[in-house]
Amino acid sequence: MAASKKMTVGTITMMTAAAVISLRGLPMMAKEGLSMIFYILFSTVLFLIPASLVAAELGGAFSDKGGGVYTWVKEAFGSRWGFTAIWLQWIQNVVWYPTVLGFAAGALAYLFLDPTLADNGYFTGSVILLVYWLSTFLTLAGSTTAARITKYGFLLGTVLPGLLIIVLGLLWVDQGNPLQFLHSTAGAVAGHPHARLMPHITGLGSVAFLAGIILLFAGVEVHAVHANQMADPAKQFPLSMFLAALIIFLLFTLGSLAVAAVLKPEEISLTAGLMQAFHSLLTKWNIAWLTPVVGLFVAYGAMGGVMSWLGGPSRGLLETANNGELPPFMAKVNAKGVQVTILMIQGVIVSVLACLYFIMSDVSVAFFLLSAITITLYLVMYILMYASAIRLRFTQPHLPRSYKVPGGTFGMCLLAGVGLLGVSFALVVGFFPPSNLPVGNPALYVGLVAAGMVVFVGLPLVINAIKKPDWKRDVAPANPE
Repeated sequence: MAASKKMTVGTITMMTAAAVISLRGLPMMAKEGLSMIFYILFSTVLFLIPASLVAAELGGAFSDKGGGVYTWVKEAFGSRWGFTAIWLQWIQNVVWYPTVLGFAAGALAYLFLDPTLADNGYFTGSVILLVYWLSTFLTLAGSTTAARITKYGFLLGTVLPGLLIIVLGLLWVDQGNPLQFLHSTAGAVAGHPHARLMPHITGLGSVAFLAGIILLFAGVEVHAVHANQMADPAKQFPLSMFLAALIIFLLFTLGSLAVAAVLKPEEISLTAGLMQAFHSLLTKWNIAWLTPVVGLFVAYGAMGGVMSWLGGPSRGLLETANNGELPPFMAKVNAKGVQVTILMIQGVIVSVLACLYFIMSDVSVAFFLLSAITITLYLVMYILMYASAIRLRFTQPHLPRSYKVPGGTFGMCLLAGVGLLGVSFALVVGFFPPSNLPVGNPALYVGLVAAGMVVFVGLPLVINAIKKPDWKRDVAPANPE
C-alpha cells in the first residue's frame, strides 16, 4: 500500500494536463484574436484553479467511498442530487462526443486531400456516426484495442501536433510574416478594427465563446481523488494544480496565437481551423505533403480521446444502476461485464445529436451549438460540486480531509464562491448565440440549448422521483476484459 501513497507532483501535474488539454479548442480561441488571452485567463483563474482545489478536498475526504461527484454531492444534499450530478457528468460527455469527432472529421478531410470536406455537414456527420459506433462495438467486445489506440493518443495526437503548431508559429513570426491577429476585427465592431486584448462587449453574444472555452478546461476534478496518494497533499497538490494550470495556459495560448497569426478570424473553421493553419504554415516552407500526415495524427488523437472516455463515465452510471438509482434493465451487462444497455442508449443519443450536422447549413454552428449544450450541463454539475463543498464544511466540519482548502471555512466559501461566480456567468452566457458565427435563427439556437438543458437535467430528477426499492441490485461489479 505504501507505493500507492507516492504519487509525485510531476505525475499529478501531467495527469491533470492530459485530462484537460485538447487541440479542438484552438480554432475557437483563435477566432477571438488577441482577446483570447482574456478568455484563457478568465477560465484559468475563475474556473480551473477553484475547481481543482475544491475537488481535491472532496476527493481526499471521500476516497474510502470511491470518491467522485456522486459521493460528494450525495453526502451534502442526498441521493437525488448525487444521482443528478453523476448523470450530468455522464450526459455531458455523451453530448461532447459529436464535437470532438467533428474535430476529427475536419482533420480527416485533409488526410483525404480535400479540405472542402471539412465544411460538408454530411461528411462530418457520417464520420461521427461511423467512428462512434465502431468504438462502441469494440468496447462491447471487451477488446483491448481501446487501450492500444489510446496509449499513445495523447502524445502523438495532442502533444506532438500542439508543439509543432507552436514551433511553426514562432518560425512564422521570426521570418517577419504578417500577423493576422494584429489586424483582426475579432470581437470588434465597426470602428474597432484593431487588435484588442479585451473583448469589445456589445452584448452577451459578443462573449458567447467564453462558455465554449471554459468547456476546454473542464474535467480537472477527475484526478482530484488522487490527492491523498501524495506524501504531503496540503503542499504538493496545490503545486501540481498551479503547474498544470501553467502548462495548460501556455499550450492553449501559444497554440491559439499560432493559428490566429496565420488565419483571419472570418476564415477560421471551428472544426478544421487547426488544419487550415497547418496547411498554410507547411505550404509556406514547401512541405505541404506533411499536411495529410498531421491530419491523421490529429484525428488519431481525437478518436483516441473518445475511446478512452467511452466506457468510463458510463461505468460510473452502471454503478448507480446497481445502487438502485436506475431501472434494472439499465444495469444489464454482457459476458465481458460491459454495460450493454447504457452504451446502446448513449449511442442513440449521440446519433441523434450527430444529425445536427446533416440539417444545419454551417458545420461550425453545429459544432458550437453542441459545445454550448455540453457546457451548460457540465456547469450545472460544477454548481452542485461547489455548493456541496461549502455545505460539507458546515455539516461535516470534523471529516478527515487529506487536503484542505487554505483559510478554513472562510477560505472554502471564498474559493468555491469565486468558482460559483465564474460558472454561473458562463452558464448564462452559454444561452446567447455568438455574434461572430452565422447562427441563422437566434431564437431556434437559444431554444435548442434551453431544451437540451431542461431535458437532460430534468430526466434524472424524474427518474429519481419514480424509482422503486426493488431497483437496487446486490451484485459485485464485473471486471471487463
